[in-house]
Amino acid sequence: MIERFVNLMGVESRPIAVALPKPEVQLIGQSNAVRALEADLDCASRCDAKVLITGETGAGKEVVARLIHLRSARRAAPLVTLNCAGLPDSLLESELFGHVRGSFTGAYRDKPGLLETAPGGTVFLDEVGEMSPRMQVVLLRFLETGEIQRVGAHRSHAQANVRVVTATNRNLQTQITSGAFREDLYFRLNVIRLLVPPLRDRAEDIPLLVEHYLDWYTAQHRVPRLRVQASAMEVLMTHRWPGNIRELRNVIERLVLKANGQTVCPADLPVDVLRPSPGLAGAVNAADREAPSRARVEEMAARLLEHGESFWSSVYPSFVSHDLTRDDLRRIVHLGLEHTNGNYRLLVQLFNMAERDYKRFLAFLRKHDCHLPFQRFRTPAPRVSTGVAPSKMAARD
Repeated sequence: MIERFVNLMGVESRPIAVALPKPEVQLIGQSNAVRALEADLDCASRCDAKVLITGETGAGKEVVARLIHLRSARRAAPLVTLNCAGLPDSLLESELFGHVRGSFTGAYRDKPGLLETAPGGTVFLDEVGEMSPRMQVVLLRFLETGEIQRVGAHRSHAQANVRVVTATNRNLQTQITSGAFREDLYFRLNVIRLLVPPLRDRAEDIPLLVEHYLDWYTAQHRVPRLRVQASAMEVLMTHRWPGNIRELRNVIERLVLKANGQTVCPADLPVDVLRPSPGLAGAVNAADREAPSRARVEEMAARLLEHGESFWSSVYPSFVSHDLTRDDLRRIVHLGLEHTNGNYRLLVQLFNMAERDYKRFLAFLRKHDCHLPFQRFRTPAPRVSTGVAPSKMAARD
């Protein structure tokens, strides 16, 4: 039996027999951006320093974290990952540090946290920029002392021997300025910083990635191998790819599953990829760059206002999974407040939520800095100028 492993960044394992050791992974690409990332990876892999990985959603930050672990001296030990987005403080703290029996409802036994399950290994905390201020303090204390104190315990349980690698798609410097992220925690995490380039900055790698994913999905779905016309490849190379590698993978899999022939021409590409292009990947104007974002906002707004979907079942899951950005969410709230004249209680009804969700909705918006001042949407009632004093008008009536 032959196994093949594929990851977001274009990371591929070599086909091997199951009985052999774990396959070596590599980055697919020959651009200067990928070569620079390879050099930074080698530097990060030779030491135990903390690493902060930054980059856009879908660019492959988790893959880079896995490569750092696999190339390091800790590769024989476990690598554990945790996404910090969307988890309440109590659950996030329990996942990291574990808990003792009886510490909360449902804690029927002692449970070790992820930091204890990877002795000598690596812990990867994805979306660390989404941590609450309280959890930032808890994480900072651990980084300073290395002590693990389970939830509900009165003293430290153990010392952890793990390497911490974190990632975020947020601008932490901006969050520090706004007070949403602790500066001292940032300096603790930002010992070695790796920037994962967006796909639009490595357009010359797109043909290699396209061929790679065509091979992969052809084998996975057991369908005939497609060939991409030069004109279609040019369209793929000039697309901005706001979803980066994740979006590219989805497009290629869709082509493989929906192919009507053996050749992919421009007409076979998805509508969101077929946008007017100047012919060069870097020469797209600002309106073109904003088009995918506007389309997402309009789609979500239509689902709320026209199709009666609830905010919690449509917008919220997309935001938590990072398919929607904070700017997208602000635009959706902006559109809603324009309909309700700045009234948030009416906005809850407009977005098809229960009245009891009012406080929860406002807390969610404030947590993610998406609560817009209602005053800007209040339009005063028009005043009719008659030239007659109010008392005289009353007398005439």
